[in-house]
Amino acid sequence: MNNKALDGKTVIVRLEIDSGTNFSSVVSAIEAAGGDMIAIDVIQTGKGSTTRDLTVKVKDTGTTERLGKTLGQLPGIRVINTSDRTFLLHLGGKITVQPKTAIHNRDDLSRVYTPEVARVCTAIHEDPSKAFTLTIKRNMVAVVSDGSAVLGLGNIGPEAAMPVMEGKAMLFKQFADVDAFPICLDTQDTEEIIRTVKAIAPAFGGINLEDISSPRCFEIEERLREELNIPVFHDDQHGTAVVLYAGLLNALRLTGKSIEDARIVVCGIGAAGTACTKMLLAGGARNVLGVDRDGILTADRDYAHPMWNWYAANTNPGRVSGSLADAVAGADVFIGLSAGGILKREMVLTMNKQPIVFAMANPEPEIRPEEAEDIVAVIATGRSDYPNQINNVLCFPGIFRGALDCRATTINEEMKLAAAEAIASTVGEDELSRSYIIPSVFNAKVVEEVRRRVVQAARESGVARRNPRE
Repeated sequence: MNNKALDGKTVIVRLEIDSGTNFSSVVSAIEAAGGDMIAIDVIQTGKGSTTRDLTVKVKDTGTTERLGKTLGQLPGIRVINTSDRTFLLHLGGKITVQPKTAIHNRDDLSRVYTPEVARVCTAIHEDPSKAFTLTIKRNMVAVVSDGSAVLGLGNIGPEAAMPVMEGKAMLFKQFADVDAFPICLDTQDTEEIIRTVKAIAPAFGGINLEDISSPRCFEIEERLREELNIPVFHDDQHGTAVVLYAGLLNALRLTGKSIEDARIVVCGIGAAGTACTKMLLAGGARNVLGVDRDGILTADRDYAHPMWNWYAANTNPGRVSGSLADAVAGADVFIGLSAGGILKREMVLTMNKQPIVFAMANPEPEIRPEEAEDIVAVIATGRSDYPNQINNVLCFPGIFRGALDCRATTINEEMKLAAAEAIASTVGEDELSRSYIIPSVFNAKVVEEVRRRVVQAARESGVARRNPRE
């Protein structure tokens, strides 16, 4: 067996092998396909055949496909299935529902269900606010998507969006002990989505909108915020904005620049780009230029996209026009939420001294760190394989934990700014460096600090309905 380690993933190939078949042919076929067998498990043995699971290291999906084809051509070998560890983890879904107490006898049954439950129903009917204390509403968030803008995959539909929403529910639970449930809607009609979310809202203490395409996501969130009295948060917009702003606060602190004086270029004016800009403006930024496929957005032009008209009216005070290269020249900060490879090294060289670059396009950033790390003060991406990952997981668990704990009616700008400042504060002065401006998603201090400051901001801004114990 070849013991060399391969970079890549692990797949498990289940084979039915006829008795008398030379197993060395299997090993040779795996190596010929580019795989490295690292384990064998016998699943079943019979008179005429054995069933074995082979754990194989592969470099990429192409290797997996070659592996199955090559093994399937061997005499006496039948490939039952091939599964990589990611697919195995998703078998049957990634979340489950567990009761908080067991039902052991008839008395238990009568209390959790009929007839005793009727007393609880009556109490909530007489005072609907008791739903927050007597049902799962107090700690339950709906993760809602229509599957129209899933990761970098685009409009793949509600069924294909489910693994992402299940993953989001897992993160809510693991990082902040918030119960969350995926709701993937088989409609992309704005009005129908709004009606549906309003109709299911009584069961939830908050709504997390996810992977809904722009510009519909703006209206859906705005309308639901107006028409519901529980927090509604579009994470693709605001989660990104909060974490971006947290990282920028520390990058500015590291370089000695101020947000008020910095010239900031935002490339990609979709849902996330717009939300990031709103947060920058709320934080005191005065010189922001937005760039999209039409170039620099300016109030001198009228755009078909209504959000672009808002954007142009509220940014670019000098009414500068031109291309991305024109916008970047003399800038202090570049924030990319657009497409891979569009920011060139030559452009970065035209930026102000100690430039800050947040290249957050996924999976390919606007510029790779290795292309610019020698000419920038700080570079951040959305990827986990580079330092300074801008990851929404730093935001949404803590912000919802705080909002639920104080029963906030909404998540407002004050709470989002507080969350960003909390995230930034977990990087101490002795830790701050060009490769560490944002904490790890596994930093245990983040959720609690975000929660604490969000509760405080909710109380001070008048949207908290209770004062939780610290």
